This record gives sequence, structure tokens and C-alpha cells, in this order.
Amino acid sequence: MKDFLRQTLERQLLRFDELDALLSAPDVVSDMDRFRKLTREHAEVSALSAQYRRLRQREDDLAQAQALLAEPEMRELAEEEVAAAQADIAHLDQALQLMLVPKDPDDTRPAFIEIRAGTGGDESALFAGDLLRMYTRYAEGCGWRCELISQSPSELGGYKEVVLRIEGAPDAQGVGAFGKLRFESGGHRVQRVPATEAQGRIHTSACTVAVLAEPDEAVAVQINPAELRIDTYRASGAGGQHINKTDSAVRVTHLPTGIVAECQDDRSQHRNKAKALQVLSARIQEKERSERAAKDAALRKGLIGSGDRSDRIRTYNFPQGRLTDHRIGLTLYKLGLIMEGQLGEVISALQVARGAEQLAELEAAAP
Repeated sequence: MKDFLRQTLERQLLRFDELDALLSAPDVVSDMDRFRKLTREHAEVSALSAQYRRLRQREDDLAQAQALLAEPEMRELAEEEVAAAQADIAHLDQALQLMLVPKDPDDTRPAFIEIRAGTGGDESALFAGDLLRMYTRYAEGCGWRCELISQSPSELGGYKEVVLRIEGAPDAQGVGAFGKLRFESGGHRVQRVPATEAQGRIHTSACTVAVLAEPDEAVAVQINPAELRIDTYRASGAGGQHINKTDSAVRVTHLPTGIVAECQDDRSQHRNKAKALQVLSARIQEKERSERAAKDAALRKGLIGSGDRSDRIRTYNFPQGRLTDHRIGLTLYKLGLIMEGQLGEVISALQVARGAEQLAELEAAAP
């Protein structure tokens, strides 16, 4: 572990002891606002301190095991302990680096995933459906809830465009749906033999994916109702007799920006309007986020956060069973499992890469 990180962790240990003392002080206990603030900080620092103490303990264990390697009768046991300690240290080191990364408050938020078919016609729309299934299965594996907000089915199956909302409890590191899925934004390219291909030739198609954080109602962008145009129309797709008789689908246009959101998933026009406004707010917030990021390119450079959704971020090569994430040079030959929702390895690698980049920026800015 770098000296910069270790020094930061040592300071956190000192802060943990300081917080222990403060939380028992009478003047703090009597001030509920301050007490709550310090309690939240104590919980965060406590998790970090526990991990760091565990790391130091395993480093001591490693040193002791290495010292025993010189004793023939203990060598076999010592080698086993050395291997176990080194594995634990590598795992703890990575976990601590992620914990030290500055938290984005949006990481705990629910996410909207927008998938749009791109080049490739019907095959692109079919691939959009495959991506929707992949994300839905990943979310279900995380215990998250999925809700289809809007869809525009293609004639041969799949989707020209589909919007999915995902919500669920954050993990132990405080990362929720948006924090896990934020790196899926970009161009997704597929190489395979389409179902419509009679000659068995491999085609290349593409979809674009945009992942948006659902705005917190307390801090959501304020939208002037006078700047909205709201249209209603009859929903399309499955839904029985009702869907063709009622103008329940809603399209909302933000006139100053031209941003559009629509929802047709519910039979209630009122509920569809509420969902469409949620998506619209998320899109406006993402536009503002992207504009801020463009003004400070240093925070977006490198392998993760360019924010340019036209970038090709990933290739899905079905004949080779290969997935390649071009931002971090990750290649996995387990495409079948990934398409079934086993995205964890890919997402973890992207989180680690982003964390390393942010830590490098912190180190460069440190005095």
C-alpha cells in the first residue's frame, strides 16, 4: 500500500479514537444535531478502522510466517500461512482503497437505464432486448426491484428504445443501483450471427446505454410547469383491450432544452405522467452533470468517466464467447454467464479502476 494511503488510514484511526471520546462528552450528547452528525461520521470511520486493523494484523501474520520458513519442520505450515496472508492482504488493500474513494451522493440513488438500438437494424433491436434482460437479471441477483418505465418494441422482437428503473438497498460500502451501474453508459457493440442471417455471416451491431441517477426529491432540479408540453396518446404493445381505448400514455417535453420523456407502462395517465416527470428530471440533471464535467475535463479524463455516450465502451463477441471492456482492457471468456446477469466481475473491475484514478488525483493534490 502506498505511503499516502497508509498515512490517510493512520489519521482515520486517530479520528476514530477522537470520535469515541466526543460521543461520550456531555456537551455533545445534549446537542442532538451535533450528536447525529458525529454518529454518522463514527459509523463511516468505524468500518474503515476495522478493515485497516485487520490489514495490519494480517501483515504481522505474514511477517511471522515468513520468519518460520527457515525452520524445516514448520516450512509447510508457514508456506500455507504466507499464501493465505498474502491473499487476505491483497483483498483488504483493494477494499480499503475503495473505501477511501470520495463518495458520490448519487451512488445510493435508484437508477434509470435507457437502452436504444443503434446501427444494425433489427439485430440491434434484438441486442437491446438482450441487454435489458442482462441488466434485469443482474438487478434481481442483487435483490433489487425493476420497473419498466417505457418501451418501443421492434417488429421482430427486442426494442427500439426501452427505459428501466432499478431500485434497491446499497451494499456494505454504501453503493446502490446507480453507483454499480453508472459505468454502463456508452456504446455497446455486438458481434454475432443474427437470427435473420441465412448465410451464417457474423454481423456487427450496436446499442447505446445511458444510466441516470433518479434525483432526490429534496434536491431535484426545479422544473417550471410553464416550460413543459404534455401530450397524451394511446399506448402501444401488449396490454389487452384497454390499451387501445384510452389515451393513458404520456409524453413530456421540456421546452427550454428539448429533452423528452415518456411513459406508457401504467394504465393510469396520472401515474404515467408522474413517472415521465421523474425520468425527465433525471435527464435534465444528467445534462447539467455532463456540462459541469465538460468544464473540468481533468475529473473525467482517463479510462472511466468520459461521459461521451457515443464512445464504444464494450464489445460482446458471441462466436468467441468473449466480452471486452475497452476502457480498462478487461477481457473475459464467459459471455454466456455475463448475458445471464453475472456482471459482478466486470462492475467490480470498473469500480476499482475508477477508485485508483480518484486516489491518484487525491495523492497529486495532497500537500
